[in-house]
Amino acid sequence: MAGLLTAHTVSLTGNMLTLIALPLYVLAETGSPAATGLAGAFATAPVVLGGAFGGVLVDRIGYRRASVLADLVSGVTVAAVPLLHATVGLPFPLLLGLVFVSGLLDTPGQTARTALLPEAATAAGVPIERAIGWFEATERGARLIGAPVAGLLVSALGALPVLAVDAATFAVSALAVAVLVPASLRPSADAGEPSAGYWRDLAAGLRFLAREPLLRAVVLLVLVTNLFDATKSNVLMPVVAARDLGGATAFGVLVGAMGGGALVGSLLFSAVGHRLPRRATFVTTFAVAGAPPFWALAAAPPLPVIAAVCVVSGLAAGAINPLIGAVKLERVPAAMRARVYGVIGAGAWAAMPVGAFGAGLAADRFGTTATLVTVGTCYLLVVLTPLLGGPWRDLRRPAPAERPQPDRCPAPAAVTAE
Repeated sequence: MAGLLTAHTVSLTGNMLTLIALPLYVLAETGSPAATGLAGAFATAPVVLGGAFGGVLVDRIGYRRASVLADLVSGVTVAAVPLLHATVGLPFPLLLGLVFVSGLLDTPGQTARTALLPEAATAAGVPIERAIGWFEATERGARLIGAPVAGLLVSALGALPVLAVDAATFAVSALAVAVLVPASLRPSADAGEPSAGYWRDLAAGLRFLAREPLLRAVVLLVLVTNLFDATKSNVLMPVVAARDLGGATAFGVLVGAMGGGALVGSLLFSAVGHRLPRRATFVTTFAVAGAPPFWALAAAPPLPVIAAVCVVSGLAAGAINPLIGAVKLERVPAAMRARVYGVIGAGAWAAMPVGAFGAGLAADRFGTTATLVTVGTCYLLVVLTPLLGGPWRDLRRPAPAERPQPDRCPAPAAVTAE
């Protein structure tokens, strides 16, 4: 558990460096929100592809090995950006290509670490919801630490040196998993299991998801909200920060404020989440987390006010991913985790490139304020839909007899047989 938490924290902290550095670099070089949105689209599109097609490979080569390999390859591609800039030059199309390749293995690496979580929780002797809360807290902590530090580093050094630091974080993450996570930590159902072939394994994951109405509903909801979040994080917030709030430092403060609030929220959920009603908690936290930051940015109060809104929003957001993670771990068999998680992740992230690119166009055409107000209102309406019922009625905590045992999960053939 310590190895997984360390690797996840370091890797995601590096991701925060890129989240801050990349849009500010593009905005400074081009002065165009549309170009910034295009770079955001190239940063998020490989996350979708890597999640959709990488999960089967993660299941095949093993979760621990996949995590190490993904971090090493991503680190090399990120390091190429400042290296090329300092030697032969870095044209904008080449930057987009390197950003795309760098993100291609990021999701499979995160998926591999998540897939090891139930066994790590069992070894640590903690409830799965608490382990998920800790795991999600690492992401929030990465935002709290990485975003403000990235803002300061970009202001002091420029964007490209910050990307070099990001490359180093990938190496540290790979080392943490290689040294601290034993090779024996894996689902026993997955040991030695023959593959039916890449495309059949991928189809098995798709069929499993197709038969799970609640998981399908989660994917659809998060697909839309992630589209909205991409408009904020990749375009609208950096544009407002650069134009009205003082630049990179302000952008880092806002992202860090949300991450800090979410860190506290994740830790609180890890302590009490197993006692809370799931659907009411899910809707309430999503409503508080989603729309308010958009409206705060549109109202353009002083930076401390916007940061305070981001803290409250992050506090609520801290419960969302642990809730979704608990549902996935309760419903997906151990031997299929990576491929099903990959499909779920790809579906949830599929619209983010569209959101980033569309936000750039909308900001150019209609202005950032109108775009922020519209997206925030749509966000609120979408996250209230679980109150309508349907598959969301199954968003409940299963009885002890219904919970899958980490080392007794059925093999994919048994799960997918009709």
